[in-house]
Amino acid sequence: MADFDIVGLGEPLIEFNQTRAGQPQYLQGFGGDTSNAVIAAARQGARCAYLTRVGDDAFGRQLLQLWRDEQVDTAGVRVDPHAHTGVYFVQHGPDGHVFSYLRDGSAASRMQPSDLDGSLAERCRFLHVSGISLAISASACDTVLAAIERARGAGGLVSLDSNLRLRLWPVARARAILRETLAMADLFLPSLDDLRHLTGHDDPQRTLDWIRAAGAPGVVVLKLGKDGALVDDGRTRQPVPGLAVRAVDATGAGDCFAGNLLARRCAGDDWLAAVRYANAAAALSTTGYGAVDPLPRPDAVRAQLAQGGAGLAGSGVSG
Repeated sequence: MADFDIVGLGEPLIEFNQTRAGQPQYLQGFGGDTSNAVIAAARQGARCAYLTRVGDDAFGRQLLQLWRDEQVDTAGVRVDPHAHTGVYFVQHGPDGHVFSYLRDGSAASRMQPSDLDGSLAERCRFLHVSGISLAISASACDTVLAAIERARGAGGLVSLDSNLRLRLWPVARARAILRETLAMADLFLPSLDDLRHLTGHDDPQRTLDWIRAAGAPGVVVLKLGKDGALVDDGRTRQPVPGLAVRAVDATGAGDCFAGNLLARRCAGDDWLAAVRYANAAAALSTTGYGAVDPLPRPDAVRAQLAQGGAGLAGSGVSG
């Protein structure tokens, strides 16, 4: 039996989230897509760990304490004395949220495959990585691919979230590396918004056709924003409608979706039940500011599923 349900690998960040549009007021929190996902899963009762580097600075120490507080194992976190912990800012306006990053040369971007020696990649049911994990640097990309090889060699499963950020890499490189990586993933979690840049269209069925032609061998859950998700298990494609909530900040909603989906799969749910649960959790996560603080607990998700979010303003999951 694996020591952990889910091990995430990627880039943690310190978050400053604008709480009033147009005003210089920011709430300090935490972010980083795969870190958000493992915290979301841990809050659902999954056994989780994280693999990364943080700086030998106050922000790095805050992240280490966050994971410990959230019951996420930190044995695979390296402290880099020669680099800083990454930071990002979220601003809100009429067109949604805008991100600004201070991540060049960050500790996480200096990850190396040697960081995996004695690591947790061989000791989990799911290794969870993302397009950001692959994009932040060449050495981080190599580390992700090495971790995937280790996880698969030990009989583990691989979860890949597309999380395409074209400010991190050109679209041609993103397309090539994501195609290579999704061919090794047991679960692929793309968003329609992300795949539009890779496929040139925004039709969900054609997007799923492209993903299958690219070599995806496992389950694909295509996130459709306010319209919910499409679940493709290789035999059938089934829609899961979105839920409606009073959304104020969609930061990290896709990460919440990923973590809850993996947690419910590890708890024994079938794919459709797990996606419905993840949909409700992600919708709830948009009702507060920040990527981590609004991540819901099981009682809140079950209550949201019971009421269905009727009569509230629409929200969905795309990132």
